[in-house]
Amino acid sequence: MALFLCVTSLYARNLDVVIVVGAPGAEEYGKKFTAQVNAWTTACARAGIAPEIYRGEKTTAELEQRLARAKPERSLWLVLIGHGTFDGREAKFSAEGPDFDVKQLSDWLKPLKQEIAIIHAASASGGFLKSLSGKGRIIITATKSPDEVFYARFGEHFAEAIGGLAEADLDQDKQVSLLEAFRHASKAAATFYENEGRLATEHALIEDNGDGVGTRYETIDGAEDGERAAQMVLVLSEEEQKLTDAQRSTRDGLERELKSLKDQRAKLSEDEYYTKLEAQMRKLGEVYSKP
Repeated sequence: MALFLCVTSLYARNLDVVIVVGAPGAEEYGKKFTAQVNAWTTACARAGIAPEIYRGEKTTAELEQRLARAKPERSLWLVLIGHGTFDGREAKFSAEGPDFDVKQLSDWLKPLKQEIAIIHAASASGGFLKSLSGKGRIIITATKSPDEVFYARFGEHFAEAIGGLAEADLDQDKQVSLLEAFRHASKAAATFYENEGRLATEHALIEDNGDGVGTRYETIDGAEDGERAAQMVLVLSEEEQKLTDAQRSTRDGLERELKSLKDQRAKLSEDEYYTKLEAQMRKLGEVYSKP
C-alpha cells in the first residue's frame, strides 16, 4: 500500500523521494524499519518534500507502476528499507508480498533518464550495485556483496544522518550530503561491530561514476567515486535554499568542471590553466549573482 504524506513546501525542489519498506520477518525488525521510515519522513518534511512510502502485499507491483510514471524532469531518490536474500544466483529484496530481484528493478529503472540516487539499505544489497549503476546514478548499498545476508545496521545510521545530523556534517556547511551520510553510516556500523567484538557482516559501498565498481568509506578519499554524491543533499542549508534547482545544477556542473581542470593542471601551460580557471570562476560568480 502506497502512502502519500503531505508536507508544506518550504522551497521548490524537482526531487521525488520514494521509500520502499520490506517484510520485517520479526517484530524487532519491524520496529527498526519503522524508525528508519520516521527518520526519512522527518527529513523530507524539513526539505519540503512529500515522500511516497510503499509497503504491504502489493509493494512490488506498485513500485513497478510508480517507476513507470516517473517524470523525466524530476530527480528521483529510491530508498529501500528491509531485508535482502541471495540464493547463490539472484539477489532479492524481501517485500511483504512477492519479492523483486535485481534484474526486475534494473529493468524498471532502465527507461529513466533523470538523475537517480538509490539507497539500498537491506542485507544482500551489494548484489544490486553493478546492475543498477550508470551515468547520472548514485548507488549506495549496505553490503559489499550479495553474500552479506545478515541484518544490516547501515540503514539506521544513514536515516538519522540524512536529515542534517551535525556530527555527519564533515565540511560544516550546515547540511548533510549523500556522501557524508554514507561516511557516517558506514563508520557507525563498523564501530558497532568493533564495540561488540564481533566480525562485521556488512560493508557498505558507494558508486557514482558509472563504472559499476563500488568504494568503501575507508578508501573513499582519493577514489573516483563520491564526487557527485558530495553535491547531493536532501535538507538544504539556508544558503542553499536561496538558489533555485537550476542554479544549483549549473553550480554543481561548474564545480565538477573546475575539479577536472585542476586535475589536468600538469598538462597545461601556466597561462592556459589560469585563463581557463578565471573563466570558470567568473561563471560560478554569475550563478550566485543571479536573483
